[in-house]
Amino acid sequence: MALEHLTKESFKTKVFNYEANKDWKFEGSKPAIIDFYADWCAPCRMVAPILEELKEEYGEKLDIYKVNTEHEQELAGMFGVQSIPSLLFIPSTGQPQMAMGALPKDTFKKAISDVLNVN
Repeated sequence: MALEHLTKESFKTKVFNYEANKDWKFEGSKPAIIDFYADWCAPCRMVAPILEELKEEYGEKLDIYKVNTEHEQELAGMFGVQSIPSLLFIPSTGQPQMAMGALPKDTFKKAISDVLNVN
């Protein structure tokens, strides 16, 4: 199952319209994870299959998106992404939380439960 790649335009409709809102306002209807990655990044390639497994396991309970930091530098800059992979966990309400590095699957599942309130 391929994960959806966000561009600046789709990001504004599905995640956060930063041109219309100064403060965080989530546009999505369910919790989401955004994977900020690049094709040349080895740890990013380790995370990719884990995210695909999680999408299959959780199905419609959450959205998982990918943002290629090489192509979407504005989005990466907006969240202050310095190292990749960086994972943004977005609950339906409240502030998003960023985690850095190639997380193991157990850590993703804990964050999905604790931050996103999805079980």
